Amino acid sequence: MSSVLFLSIIGILFVHSAGSYWSEVHYKGQLPFALKQGSYLIVGILGAFFIQNNGLIRLPIFWRVLYLVSIALLVGVLIPGIGVVRNGSQSWISLGFMNFQPAELAKISVLGVLASALANEKKSKSKVYIQSAVLLILPIGLIMLQPDFGSAFVLVVGVFFLLFAAGLPMKFFAAIGMSGIIAFVLLIVSAPYRLVRIQAFLDPWKDPLGSGFQAIQSLLAIGPAGLFGFGYGNSRQKFLYLPEPQNDFIFSILLEETGFIGGLIVITAFVMFFSTSFTMAARAKTREAQLMIIGFTSLLVVQTFLNMGVVTGLLPVTGVTLPFISYGGSSLVMTWGIIGIILNLANTSSNEGRR
Repeated sequence: MSSVLFLSIIGILFVHSAGSYWSEVHYKGQLPFALKQGSYLIVGILGAFFIQNNGLIRLPIFWRVLYLVSIALLVGVLIPGIGVVRNGSQSWISLGFMNFQPAELAKISVLGVLASALANEKKSKSKVYIQSAVLLILPIGLIMLQPDFGSAFVLVVGVFFLLFAAGLPMKFFAAIGMSGIIAFVLLIVSAPYRLVRIQAFLDPWKDPLGSGFQAIQSLLAIGPAGLFGFGYGNSRQKFLYLPEPQNDFIFSILLEETGFIGGLIVITAFVMFFSTSFTMAARAKTREAQLMIIGFTSLLVVQTFLNMGVVTGLLPVTGVTLPFISYGGSSLVMTWGIIGIILNLANTSSNEGRR
């Protein structure tokens, strides 16, 4: 798992570079974002070590309790005075030293409780369908009320991969696909700004100073970078052309400063991590460990692909962070929590195999 530590260090470096001017404007210094990201990384790594050696991860009751806690937090974030509004979404709870995003915990708890249930309970196929739908619909609905379409999408696709790994029949996924298309259309109708985002994705130059602004500025960062980029710290788009470039569009700045070669190195590190995790799943001795590792790894695969797709103009803007690299305490700490869970399950499977 050295690849995830490498990615996290790259994240601190480019949070500093991408956010230096924004930080100078708002905090009168260039280091606050990098220092905070470094502290989040330390908390995340310590948390991963604790989780790696904690037997609670393997108890079904743990995932049920965590699921209920995440639902309570998703409800709490919608209460005025508790939830913090940023960029039009009421998705955070202020902890004083950082803003916590309950959706990050919900993604972990839903996949965990569902994988545990699929592995430990013998039920008819119809009951499995109902259980999967019930466990997913409530948190998805609460996340969409914030609204946070990106997190909801990542969770739904992550669950899709988990259910596929669990061996559910193709007709189930066909039904899910049709339901997803209908739900997607309804979401667009219910919130016109999502239609604007899709139009901006199809033709960002139609509204270059409005809905298409971020997509255009991202491409202007990537396009001229060439093979090696403009060099670390020499981004031009970070000077408030890309809003808060240390967050969702940090990969744009990374590509602008390191070019194709830098981007290829980062993508290779992600591929190494994903392949290692899926290998751990294949070697797992228990069905529960296998399903959980596949589910959590798929979650990060989807989030990574979605972020990079948005940055390079292949997908509409969704507001999803790049794991390990984008600035943010909730994202970084929870992602390292997933690393701890994967290592816990992989180590348990190895120990059981030796016995």
